[in-house]
Amino acid sequence: MSHLAIIGGGSWGTALSIVLASRFPRIRLWVYEADLAERMARTRQNDIFLPGIALPDNVDPVNDLEAALRGAGTILTVMPSHHVRRLAEAMLPMLRPETILVSATKGIENGTLLRVSEILKQVIGRSFPPQLAVLSGPTFAREVAVGHPTAVVVSSENPSLALQVQKAFSGPTFRLYTNHDPIGVEIGAALKNVIAIAAGICQGLSLGSNSQAALICRGLAEITRLAVAMGGQTRTLAGLAGLGDLALTCSGDLSRNRKVGIELAAGKTPDEILSSMRMVAEGVETTHAAAALGRSFAVNLPITEQMEAILAGRRSPREALKELMERGLKGE
Repeated sequence: MSHLAIIGGGSWGTALSIVLASRFPRIRLWVYEADLAERMARTRQNDIFLPGIALPDNVDPVNDLEAALRGAGTILTVMPSHHVRRLAEAMLPMLRPETILVSATKGIENGTLLRVSEILKQVIGRSFPPQLAVLSGPTFAREVAVGHPTAVVVSSENPSLALQVQKAFSGPTFRLYTNHDPIGVEIGAALKNVIAIAAGICQGLSLGSNSQAALICRGLAEITRLAVAMGGQTRTLAGLAGLGDLALTCSGDLSRNRKVGIELAAGKTPDEILSSMRMVAEGVETTHAAAALGRSFAVNLPITEQMEAILAGRRSPREALKELMERGLKGE
């Protein structure tokens, strides 16, 4: 079996290298920060993004992109969404038509409003049609890395490719289900981070469990509306990549986007919050793109629109809540 290349050495990329180490003879983990890559190779742990958890012997942290990709039969991309296009351009000369690409990045590109798989198709498609799948589900990186049982979805328009990735990646603590709706999977993965910011605001304002439950339910409804308008399937959003991921990110203490909401409720600005975080909170960037997508597809996204107003400084968290509660009455 050829080796696996993982592009992105943050907490999620590192966790995936750990949980997949038993499935591949060698994993090369590309780390953007040269000093971190060197320390990881020497100390055998990611002291910034996943401290205290040892890397398996067959995981090689590297800072050289060409070295990471050389001879890789499968490439798992885990970079932040705003770096996808740049890194896809850099990888393109080293890719082969038979290489399997699996995207585990959650987000939407601002400006183009493209999903991550669409960015990869656009860039790589200039040379050849990529063999592409997306991976998503309810996952906190640390829990995956320490071996807590986890279930995710691998989705591809090519059913045989989804099955191939499922077989290659599944292990004793990491279970993959197949799905053939990348649109639904990627929209669920991206917008759950927006709703999680709202959940953090509810938590920060001490609004209680009723509001949290209502937010998750209505958040799922608007995510589903957008996904279906874009060509996704309702049932996808009822599964791991939809409800599962949304419930985890809105309620779990390890959620970075939920933390952003808590800090917003405390009166901090987005710039203040993000400058204090080492890890990326994808929901902040995604909120603006998601709101634009809603307008583009004429889909009503009330929670997303209020989060956009808060992040843009046009509305306070309490004002946004008042707007949501005083909207015109309607049937569920």
